[in-house]
Amino acid sequence: MVHRAIFWAGFGITVRFWQLGLEMRPWFHRSSLYAYPVFAGVGASFGYWLQGVDDRQTAILEDRKQSILEKRARKAARDAQKAEAESS
Repeated sequence: MVHRAIFWAGFGITVRFWQLGLEMRPWFHRSSLYAYPVFAGVGASFGYWLQGVDDRQTAILEDRKQSILEKRARKAARDAQKAEAESS
């Protein structure tokens, strides 16, 4: 989970560098250094939220997979029982 937040924090800092590059302003100016932690924090927050979304979706998919496997097993048992009844 931490790797995703760190990646998005780095992405936030990269966005800040890109923004300053487009504006043709110096990257490290004493009056604007506060923005780097802000961009990193916003990026890390997004990464943390995205990890939660991923965890929830994975849990939903796993539950759905188990439901489908149980349904298939019940159908296979019914089919086997029906075939046994027909052969007798």
